[in-house]
Amino acid sequence: MIVDSILVAAGQGERFGGAGPKQLQRIGGRPMWRWSHLAFTAAPSVRRCLVIVPAEWSDEFSSIDAKNIVVGGATRTASVKAGLAALSAAPVPPEAVLIHDAARPGLTQAVISRVTDALSTHSAAAPALPVVDALKRRASTGELVQTLETVSREGLHRVQTPQGFHWKTIMAALGATGSSTSLVDDLAAVETLGAQVKLVEGDPRNDKITFHDDLARLEMLMGLKDQATGPAIRMGKGFDVHAFEPGQHVTLCGVDVPHTARLKGHSDADVAWHALTDAILGALALGDIGDHFPPSDPQWKGAPSNTFLSAAAEMATKQGYAIANLDITIICEAPKVKPHRSAMREATATLLGLKASQVSVKATTTEGLGFTGRGEGIAAEAIVVLARA
Repeated sequence: MIVDSILVAAGQGERFGGAGPKQLQRIGGRPMWRWSHLAFTAAPSVRRCLVIVPAEWSDEFSSIDAKNIVVGGATRTASVKAGLAALSAAPVPPEAVLIHDAARPGLTQAVISRVTDALSTHSAAAPALPVVDALKRRASTGELVQTLETVSREGLHRVQTPQGFHWKTIMAALGATGSSTSLVDDLAAVETLGAQVKLVEGDPRNDKITFHDDLARLEMLMGLKDQATGPAIRMGKGFDVHAFEPGQHVTLCGVDVPHTARLKGHSDADVAWHALTDAILGALALGDIGDHFPPSDPQWKGAPSNTFLSAAAEMATKQGYAIANLDITIICEAPKVKPHRSAMREATATLLGLKASQVSVKATTTEGLGFTGRGEGIAAEAIVVLARA
């Protein structure tokens, strides 16, 4: 099943308070919206993440590929419909879509998987948590007198996002709504169609940030508070090597570069991002890529290296660090790296939520010496600077 995602980040956040829109507030060293964006881009089941942004703040999302940015509408429902329209214009529209609020930065891979898996048997699905607190309805009978009525919590759930839908189901549901309609969530649209909705297990870390005080609470739930203090700056260096084998391209910094061979490895053998992953882990004194993603584990066979790099960056964030800048050097005689260098910088910056000015990618040769000089493979080294967020 082809699954795309829509990250709704165009709201005004009127109840949030504080300076600026809540989706741009930094949590754990990253803008709030970036957490969910990284979760979707690292999810193997998700083909694409489309971000719905407000027109006046679009520069804040400049690290995203322009084709994955859509300007939102006056209401959340209008923004979702704008995202669906953009996905429908793709050469191959998705078969299902996950719609998520950027104000829920605690999205995990487990929640994404549970929602996606549920769509194999149901036309709609959403994560939810049962209501466990006592519920009371308050009614005022006078200026000073209030009465309370106990409300049964049987069968009641707090519904989270991402909410997943078969493509035809959500298009039919939202297509029937007016341009000014503002639904409480996207499930409200499909409920009127009698669609089969599956509620899967949610996660307390996936709670929504509504008020400014919620920031500290979510940081605690996400494990981003009360981390051990450390130096203001940490540096790490990584080095990796992969040999050539028959193929038609090599993957370097997430970019497929045409070549007469490919790189041999248990994963996708992106030697540059492997070196960068090791640099981040080294800066944190957390071992190397083999410790966390051993090649003996079959689950990593053919895995995209963005999975490893995103995980290392998240480890840095959980220790209270953000990437200040990084420098990657690719060592080979061929293929030529320079024509693809800008794309490599952009891909790396996008994945890590950085500006291109924080990412350096360059290449060199060994003047025909050694295994790289003989054209037997490619080496890469990377240096990263982490700054306490």
